This record gives sequence, C-alpha cells and structure tokens, in this order.
Amino acid sequence: MKAAVIESVGRAVVTEVPDPTPGPREVVVEVAACGLCGTDLHILQGEFAPKLPIVPGHEFAGEVVGVGAQVTEVAVGDQVAVDPSLYCYECRYCRTGHNNLCERWAAIGVTTAGGAAKYAVAPVANCVKLPEHVRTQDAALIEPLSCAVRGYDVLRSRLGAHVLIYGSGTMGLMMLELAKRTGAASVDVVDVNPARLETARGLGVSASAANPDELDRPQGWDLVIDATGNAAAIQDGLGRVAKAGTFLQFGVADYATRVTIDPYRIYNQEITITGSMAVLHSYERAAELFANDVLDPDVFISDRIPLDRYPQALEQFAAGVGRKIVVVP
Repeated sequence: MKAAVIESVGRAVVTEVPDPTPGPREVVVEVAACGLCGTDLHILQGEFAPKLPIVPGHEFAGEVVGVGAQVTEVAVGDQVAVDPSLYCYECRYCRTGHNNLCERWAAIGVTTAGGAAKYAVAPVANCVKLPEHVRTQDAALIEPLSCAVRGYDVLRSRLGAHVLIYGSGTMGLMMLELAKRTGAASVDVVDVNPARLETARGLGVSASAANPDELDRPQGWDLVIDATGNAAAIQDGLGRVAKAGTFLQFGVADYATRVTIDPYRIYNQEITITGSMAVLHSYERAAELFANDVLDPDVFISDRIPLDRYPQALEQFAAGVGRKIVVVP
C-alpha cells in the first residue's frame, strides 16, 4: 500500500509499504482523511517519535475493512474515528487515572504506524463508531477536538469568565468554539497571522488583535490560553492573567523553549499555571460534540491534499498557510 514515511530527520517521502494485518483485537481502517498536526513537525525535527522511520498520522478516520478474530464491537463497513492513544494501564499514572501521562505512553502515528497511508491498523478499543450523517473525510478533526476538550477539563472554567486565546490556528479556533459554549463572558483572540485572525472573527469573537495591547482588558483575563507554543506569546500571556486567574499551556512548544515567571506575583495574586497534554477520557465526548455540529468542518479544514503530496503538505503546514490540512489517500 501507499504511505507517507518520515525516514529520517528532515526527510519525508511517499512510498510503498506492506499492508497491515490486524491482531486478534485489532481492526484495519481504510483511511478517508488524515490531519496534519504540530506533532508531525516535531517528529520531522527528530522529536517525540522514539525511532525513525515511522508512518505518521495520529488524526484519522475511515471505514473498517478488516477485523481480528476476537473483534465483535465493530464490523466491516462501519465508519470509525480512531483515538491514537496507547497506554500500558500498569504504571502509577495509568492506575491513578492519568493515562495521558503514562510512563510507557505511545500513540498510533507517533510510536507505531499511523494514518498517513491507504490503510491503518488500530486496537478495536480505540475505534469510535460514527453516526451515518458524519462524513469520515471530516472526522479527522475529532482527535484535535478531543485535545481541546481535555484542555477545558483542566481549566475547570466557571461561567462568566473572560478568556484570552493566543493563536487562531486549528487548536486556537477549537478552544474558541468551546469557550463560547462553556459560558464565557467574552473571548478575545490574538494572532499575528491576518488570515487566521479573520477566520476567528468569522466564528465570532468579542475582540481580536495582532497585539494584546490593542485589547481593552486592563485588569487582565480570567483564563489565558496559549495555543501557539511560541515563547514570546507564552511570555506575554503569563503577564495578562488577572488576579485569581489561570494560564493554560495548551500549545506544544519545542523542548528548548524557555520563559520566566514572577513567583511573588503567582503567590500574591493566586495565579494558577497549568498544562494539558493530549487526550484523556475525552475522545468519545469529542466525537459526540462533533456529531452535534460543535465545529463546521468547512471552516476548519482549509486544504485537502492527496497523500502523494504529503511532503509538500508538511511544508505548507510548517509555513502557517491555511488552517487544518488533511491528506487524502
């Protein structure tokens, strides 16, 4: 079958690889679409994936075309979205309900072959059946949405909060949509990319700007969310949190990224700084939200690029052109 392969640091190709064979409790999915993500760029840069080569792609959905001998939950022909998370269920963090912090954390498309291919294999436990009205070509959005749902679980946001989001790429826009639906009094968005900021305005924001100094909130925001992973944005955002407010590090920063904090201010103003890592008990909820139109796929997906052009799709994504880019086998 045809698949994208990150062969080595900085090199991605499209080539032929063997068709996957399901184990007893696994299924084979014919991929309808696979989303690109910042994680894929980190893998290309030699981070996250424990070894190369690897078939990337942890955001995907499609049709079941093969099942293992012990699979009864789904059948050939079912449309499914796939949670890429793979846990050991044995370590301290798994046993205390923090599976996303698993000491042996793994993921389809990161540590094992993923969905940037004609076919992908997944444990049946990771497959969520989709209602008939959901287009599998759009359902690659469910995985990033599940990360956003996890972010809001961490925030424990209260009604009437004033929210500031840095970044209006896919993840920033998803946090915007969830903020609107969790009773925020206002949601402001900051981005230096005019095209992406225009999309945020189209979805409905209280205010938007390239520089937060242009926004009228002198006392700061109750919730500040970084969806960029950019050091300058993170540093600025930490200074915009209101008293008793919360800063969420949601964007994925490079390993070497560093910012400074003001310990006295954190103490004196009771500021919370927290993070949200991937998916935790949120994939099924994201699938339900998606099926109930919490997102408009035609707004979020800007480009549908053939799998043959996967290296070019990565380049476009790295350049910040467009919103969610999906590859189509």
